[in-house]
Amino acid sequence: MRKWILFSVVLALVVLVVDQWTKVLIERSFLLGESLPVLPCFALTYVRNQGAAWGMFQGFHYVLAGIGIVAILVCLCFWRALFGTSRWTYPIGGLLFSGIIGNLIDRIRLSYVVDFLDFHWGDAHFPCFNIADSAICVAVFLLLILQWRTKES
Repeated sequence: MRKWILFSVVLALVVLVVDQWTKVLIERSFLLGESLPVLPCFALTYVRNQGAAWGMFQGFHYVLAGIGIVAILVCLCFWRALFGTSRWTYPIGGLLFSGIIGNLIDRIRLSYVVDFLDFHWGDAHFPCFNIADSAICVAVFLLLILQWRTKES
């Protein structure tokens, strides 16, 4: 079990470092709103998100930071009750915590979250997001699969 915990901590640190590094790189390399097409359906676009997912709750960065801190504390205190005891919950937790912490760092340090991954089809754009957002979404998806598989067995 210790190797799973160690792996999870290393995974969390790697994701957190990559998240923060890419955000700093975007802020230093792009003007706000600047976009660099990479593929026909993908661009790097520097956006400041002062809200939550898809720009909801704009301007509530302190409330959102508080929610992030509470989410971490609740997950730490009630992890087994919420997600079970499978060894897979450890790396999933690493992804979840690194994502929450990555965006929390931005909210506290900048009062906004740096987003830059911009997927689109023609003029239709999916809201920009970042590595931390991706880690959270992947973690939630994997937790759902884990819960579903656990219920079936």
